[in-house]
Amino acid sequence: MRRIRFLPVLTLAGLFLFFSPGAEPLFARENVPTVLPNFAELARQVKPGVVNIRTVKIQKEGGPVFRHFFGNPFGDRDPFRDFFGEGGPGREFRQQSLGSGFILDSEGYIVTNNHVIEGADQIKVRLFDEREFDARIIGRDSKTDLALIKIEGAKDLRPLRLGDSDKLEVGSWVLAVGSPFGLEQTVTAGIVSAKGRFIGAGPYDDFIQTDASINPGNSGGPLLNLQGEVVGINTAIIAQGQGIGFAIPVNLAQSIIAQLKERGSVVRGWMGVGIQDLTPELAQYYGLKDQRGVLVTQVFPGDPADKAGMKVKDVILSVDGKTVHNSRELSSTVAGMEVGREVPVKVLRDGKEQTLRVKLAERKDTDQPVRSQAPQDSDDLGIRAADLNPDTARRFGLDPEERGVLIVQVRSGGKADQAGMRQGDVVKEVNRVPVTSVQEMRTEYQKVRAGETVLFLVKRSGAGFQVLRIPK
Repeated sequence: MRRIRFLPVLTLAGLFLFFSPGAEPLFARENVPTVLPNFAELARQVKPGVVNIRTVKIQKEGGPVFRHFFGNPFGDRDPFRDFFGEGGPGREFRQQSLGSGFILDSEGYIVTNNHVIEGADQIKVRLFDEREFDARIIGRDSKTDLALIKIEGAKDLRPLRLGDSDKLEVGSWVLAVGSPFGLEQTVTAGIVSAKGRFIGAGPYDDFIQTDASINPGNSGGPLLNLQGEVVGINTAIIAQGQGIGFAIPVNLAQSIIAQLKERGSVVRGWMGVGIQDLTPELAQYYGLKDQRGVLVTQVFPGDPADKAGMKVKDVILSVDGKTVHNSRELSSTVAGMEVGREVPVKVLRDGKEQTLRVKLAERKDTDQPVRSQAPQDSDDLGIRAADLNPDTARRFGLDPEERGVLIVQVRSGGKADQAGMRQGDVVKEVNRVPVTSVQEMRTEYQKVRAGETVLFLVKRSGAGFQVLRIPK
C-alpha cells in the first residue's frame, strides 16, 4: 500500500514543479513531442520487407571413437543411451537455428547476419505472406557479422529503403522487426540509447545501442526510423541486460553489402602499422594539447606505411583530410578505402606536422606480430634488464626488428615496480632520448639529479606505449 500511495504524492510534486509561477513547463518546449507516435501504419508498411530465416546444419555423431576420447560424463551407465537405445556410430543430427533478414531489392537479395547462416547446409526464407524459398549464400563477412543471401523466383517482393544512420540522434524513435524466439513478424519500438558503441564483437565495432526489444531470432532483422528506412541491422544483445540491444549502422553496412554483391567477399584497405590510442600521459609526453590522434607503435617492413616513410612514434592526425581521434576510428576509415589508392596521411613527428603519401594495399586477415646478452642488474631502479637483439627478441616472442632494452625482472617494492614497470616491458626512451642497450639506459638515467623525475617510454605487449615516471 505504501508504494501505491507514494505515486500520487510524486505526481503532485511534479505538478507543483512544472506549474509553479514563472516556471516554463518542460514539456512545452518547441519541437518536443507531447504524444507518442502511432506505429501501426509504419509497421504495416515495413513488415512485407522483413523475412524469417531458418537454417539447418547437419552434424554427425562421433560414435565409439568420440566417446573414447572425451569420456562419458555419466560414468559407465549412460542414461541417454538407456532411454534412446544403443544406436549406431556416425548418425546424423540436424541442428536448426532461427534468424531474420530484410529484402534489399526486387532481384531477391536479402541482408542478414553472418552468424545466422554461417556453416548452414540449408537456408529457408519465409516471406510475410508465408511463401517459402531456398536461399543461397552470395557472400559473408565475419568481421562485421554481415551476410548477403539470395532467393530465386520470388515475385512481388517489397524491398525496404536504406536510410542514413549518421543522421540518427540519441533519443530518436526506432522500430525493430524480426522473429524473436521464432515468433515471426514481431514489431518492437524503442529509442536510440547511444551511438558508436564498442562491445568487443570485432575490429570494426561501431554499434547503435537501442532499448527496442531485441531477442534471439531478431538477428539480421532491420532497425527502422519513423520514415520506414533501415538505419541498422540488429545483431547483438547483452545476455543479462534488459532493454540493451545493438545494431550495425546501415552506413557501415552499405559498402560491405555492395562488395558482397559484386565479388562475394570484402576487400579492405591496409597501411601496415601497429597503432594505439593516446593516453593523457602520452599526449603530454609528445607535447600535444589534446588526445587527438593515434600513436604508431609498429611499422611493418615493406608495407605501404613503411614505403611512405612512416616511423614508429609518429602520431597520425588525419587520413585523406579526415581527423582521426582513436585507433578504432582509424582502422575503420582505412579499411573502407579503395585498395591501390594513394591517400595523404598527416603525422606529427618530433613536434612538427608533415604529410605522407600512402598507397593502400589489401588487408590480409592474418595475425601480424605485435610484440628481448645476459640480464644486468640495476639496484637503484630495482630491475634486471638485457639488450634487445633479434635473437633475444625471438626467444621472448617479440618482433625480431624490435629495438630497446628488455626488462627481465622487476623487484617487488622497488622504484620501477612502484611506477608500474613490468617484466617484458621494452624501454624505448629515457627522458626522450632513444636507448638501444642497457648501458645507454644507465647513462641517460645517471644524467638526472637526485630528487628529479625520470621519464621512461616503454612498449608493452598488448598495450602499446606507456610513459612511466620514476623518481631518482
